[in-house]
Amino acid sequence: MNDIPKVQKVIAVLWPSFIVAGVATILFFTAFDPEAILEASGYRPVGRLGGYSIGFFLFWLVTASACLLTCYFQRPCAREQTGEGPGA
Repeated sequence: MNDIPKVQKVIAVLWPSFIVAGVATILFFTAFDPEAILEASGYRPVGRLGGYSIGFFLFWLVTASACLLTCYFQRPCAREQTGEGPGA
């Protein structure tokens, strides 16, 4: 895994999370109006397009975090050398 370039690792996290964030944004804002959500929270200065943008980037952040954690946890754990067993 160390021979994979860092750029490829970054793209392997950001590209799938971008696609999933796009789909999540479409599905979420099909059911909910961003202006109604912002109005209910008392924050109004951004319009509908701003609400879509904020929602997309929040979805992207969440899915990129999930992808990053997946990459982190797929690495093998370091094994302690105890001097026992077939490898000793």
